[in-house]
Order: sequence, then structure tokens, then C-alpha cells
Amino acid sequence: MAIDQFKDIENGVSGGLEELEHPFLENVNKIVDSSYEDENDNSDGIGSIAMVLLSTFVAVCGSFEFGSCVGYSAPTQSAIRNDLNLSLAEFSMFGSIITIGAMIGAVTSGRVADFIGRKGAMRMSAGFCIAGWLAVYFSTEAWSLYVGRFFTGYGIGIFSYVVPVFIAEIAPKNLRGGLTTINQLMIVSGASTAYLLGTVISWRTLALTGIFPCVFLLIGLFFIPESPRWLAKVGLNKEFQAALRKLRGKNADITEEAAEIQAYVDTLRSLPKARLLDLFESKYIRSVTIGVGLMVFQQFVGINGIGFYASETFAAAGLPGNVGTIAYAIIQLPISLVGAMLMDKSGRRPLLMVSASGTFLGCFLTGASFFCKENGLMLEWVPILAVSGVLLYISSFSIGMGAVPWVIMSEIFPIHIKGVAGSLVVLVNWLGAWAVSYTFNFMFTWSSTGTFMIYAGFCLLTIVFAMKIVPETKGKTLEEIQVAICL
Repeated sequence: MAIDQFKDIENGVSGGLEELEHPFLENVNKIVDSSYEDENDNSDGIGSIAMVLLSTFVAVCGSFEFGSCVGYSAPTQSAIRNDLNLSLAEFSMFGSIITIGAMIGAVTSGRVADFIGRKGAMRMSAGFCIAGWLAVYFSTEAWSLYVGRFFTGYGIGIFSYVVPVFIAEIAPKNLRGGLTTINQLMIVSGASTAYLLGTVISWRTLALTGIFPCVFLLIGLFFIPESPRWLAKVGLNKEFQAALRKLRGKNADITEEAAEIQAYVDTLRSLPKARLLDLFESKYIRSVTIGVGLMVFQQFVGINGIGFYASETFAAAGLPGNVGTIAYAIIQLPISLVGAMLMDKSGRRPLLMVSASGTFLGCFLTGASFFCKENGLMLEWVPILAVSGVLLYISSFSIGMGAVPWVIMSEIFPIHIKGVAGSLVVLVNWLGAWAVSYTFNFMFTWSSTGTFMIYAGFCLLTIVFAMKIVPETKGKTLEEIQVAICL
């Protein structure tokens, strides 16, 4: 199968979208602000980018919901325990059961998105999250908290797969990296908002705020098209043409692009239905290795341990504990925005390696601060090293390690195995999240220095993995990427 057969599938407009060759935020401004001599080109260019941006904004409401769910437990621990007389073990169950729900959501996410469509999957996820938040809000005892937290976990488990996949399938290739990165940016925004709001409003009111992103999502889905690639895959040809035209502009000539997508889908239909065991065939093993490997390294560099317990880390180093929570909330958002701007300019692999290098240095500095404290060396420098290390770690992770694995995951799998492969990759991510968050306190008690040095070692392995295994996908169509990897 020749790569050229499917080239420029996302480039449906010729003449109105040349400006997409420039970096992400620069593209948007230039496309919207420019005046083209040809009226049709102007209409198509603005119409296309406007609908793509609107569709992305609606989808990432699910990402914001993801962050809100994850960030909810940190600022509410003492209030919930006091109001409902929960033991530490009961609240720990409440905090961690979200990962169990997310694992189940991850297992079913690919099948759900393939069966009822990308928009249908997002609707279902929003429904589970709303039900979960209401259960938390009306809780008077532990079991209803558990049910609510489990439902929100299941919802975000599906969101974590379907949102980046949907964005990747609707976006032009030169905006795909930047737009998909908004997924991570909005997760960070949701978590930071929950952290900050949780310091000024009650835990029940905070639960109600988690419903708003779902409401915006459900309303927005009425105004955006379904993924054209999914519509073509399930044989809805009329809807496929309408969705593609809506994304590319009403006056755009979509004949060639539609034919190329249809030809690719027809080729995939000739292949047998994908099963989990099929992922281990030689032609798919590299894609699976890349997807699973990136998720393993994303988690085992320690993000959930360091992020969830940042305040405890700062307190152990001799600083006020609330410094960690506030700093964590504030610093992620602008750094993640920088990562979004760099994604389509620098490329995925260089950004990943720079990010992993920064997390290594952050872990090393934090580990060194605890080494100095344990051995009575340079005690006046311990707090400075600790805060510098943690903030450098969080900044570096946010600029690349947080987003790049999700972007690449959405790009590397052919559409006929994307469902089962995506479910596997997301499940691995949630298993890693659970393992790191569960073991962090035990490891920290064993050796605070050793904990951060182990994470630093995984950061180094991430750099090697990116250099040797991970391909550069910048500027390529999804079909070009998948054909090249599966050869």
C-alpha cells in the first residue's frame, strides 16, 4: 500500500488553507485575519477553520471535565471527612475508586466509540459524569460517594480515549498536533480550577461545578459534525459527505479528499475485524509498542505521585504544604499552552525528549534536596532545591510528557484497530496511574531520595525510548503515519 495513495487526506481545501503551514496559534490568527482575493477561498478558509475550532472546543469540554474529576478530591479531603465522619481508609477508597471506574471505561472506550460514534461516546460519558456528580452532591454516607466517584471515573475513562481521537480525525494535518494538545491543556485547566475553587467553596458546591462542562458538551454536540472517518467506516456515505463539507467549508471541493478517505476505508473493510490478539501481529507490533511504551513512561516518571502529593513533598522539605497545591495549580496552565504552540512547530519527538530531560533534572534536584536533609548537608538550601525541583518537574511534564503520548496515540493506529488498540493503551495508562499513586507514599516513607531517583531513572529511559522507537509524526496525514509504521 503506497503512502502517496492517501497523501493530504486532511488537506481538503487547496488555496484557502495554505496558511496552515505555519505554527498553531499563528495559523489561527493569519487565517482569520487575512483577506484573500478570491471570495470563495476566503469563505472556505474561515468556515473550515471556524468549524474545526468549534468542534475542538466542544470536545475538550470533556477534557476539562476529566481534570475536574481528578482534581476534586485534593482540596475536599478534610471537609468531606468531617461532614460525613469518614475514616482515612474510607476517604482513600473514595479518592482511588475513580481509577477503577476509569480502567473499566478505558477497556470499553474503543468499542463504545466504534459502535455509537465519537459524538455518541462523548454523550454517554457526559451522562455518567453528571450522574456521578449528583450522587456525590447528595451523599450522606460513604457508599453513595463511592458510586458517584466510580461513575465519574467511568465517564472520564471514555473521555480520555475519545476526545483526542475525535480531534485527530477532524483536524487538518498541520493543526492536528496543536489542537490535540488542547486536550491536555484543558485537563490541566480543569484540575487547576478544582484545586483553586475547592479552597473557597464547599465540597458539595464544588461537585455541582463539575456538571457545567458536561452541559456545555451536550449542548455543543448538536452544532458540530461527527468524525467523517467514522461515518465513512460505518457506511453512512451521505452523512460522511455532509460532515466533511461542514468541516472544510461549504464552497470547498471535497471530491478528492472524500475519495481518498473512502478508498482507505474500503481497504480497511477488506481486513478481518480486529481482536485484542491481532495487535500482536508483526505489522501492528510497532504501533502497539509505541502506544503502550509512551503511556508506561508517562506514568512511571511519577506524575501522579508527585502531583497528588505535592503539598506533602513541600512540607517534608520544610515549606508550608499549601504552597505545593497553589503552585501546582498556577504553573501548569501557561506551560501547557506553550507546549500546544510548540507541538506543530518543533515536532512531537524533540518536544518529548526535551520534556523528559526537564523531568529528569527536576527529579534529580528534588532527590538531592532530601539527600542533603537526611545527611545534614546545606540545610538552608533544602527548601530551595525542593521547590525548584518540583516546579521544574511539573513545568517540564506539562510542556511535553503530558500531551505528546496522547497526540501520538491518536495518530499511530489504523482506524480498523483504533478501537481495541486505544482501549489497551488507555487501560495501561490508568493502571500505571493507579500503581504510581498507590505506591508513592510507601516509597516516600522508605526513602524520599530513592523515590525521586527511581523516577529520574524512568525519565532517562523515556529519552532513550523516544530516540530509538518513537517516530516523528509532525506534518503527516494519519494514513501516511499508519502506513509507514505498519510496513
